[in-house]
Amino acid sequence: MSSGAMQSNVGNPQIYEDGDQRNGPVDTGLSQERPAGEGQRNAHNIFDPKDDRKLDVRMQQEKKMEREAEQEERAQTITNPLEPAKRHGHEPSRGAQIDAELQREDEENVRKKGPYNGTSH
Repeated sequence: MSSGAMQSNVGNPQIYEDGDQRNGPVDTGLSQERPAGEGQRNAHNIFDPKDDRKLDVRMQQEKKMEREAEQEERAQTITNPLEPAKRHGHEPSRGAQIDAELQREDEENVRKKGPYNGTSH
């Protein structure tokens, strides 16, 4: 059976031949270390006034730095349940106090058990 394009009676049949429409060999990109558009990491100092990057690129970089700082703050909140309330000048909620107490108890139990040496009991 022939291809569906050859069964069409519309237009010039030479247009529908796929000989010139085939893709060339696929380049896996292993020959390049980095894509051409990607620069060197930390090549630009975001606070350097002589840096001639475009404003939109600079704005994107600043937003990225803000997001990373917020993520670090959230990670700190996870380790200390009392931190958010204290940071805002409030007394921690009862739930946060219970979480902190449970966390302290867990840490004490881990210290009492000692380091894990790879054997099961």
